[in-house]
Amino acid sequence: MFGKLLILALLAALAIGLVEARISNGAGRKQLYVVRPADTLWSIASKTYGGDPREGIWRIEHANHLVSDDIEPGETIVLPG
Repeated sequence: MFGKLLILALLAALAIGLVEARISNGAGRKQLYVVRPADTLWSIASKTYGGDPREGIWRIEHANHLVSDDIEPGETIVLPG
């Protein structure tokens, strides 16, 4: 009897873990950012992420599928969390 309860409890824990993993946002929330005049990827990354802006630039480029560092005022980009 105890073995069946243990197996049932383990299956319930596994099911809860799978549900929680599916609804997780992973690395954090994505934010939308509207590019302003004089903004660059460097300036946006410097304001948004701590440390070396180059890593932030890579994250922004990757999240937005950018092939160059050209961004235009009024353009909306995703800032990954």
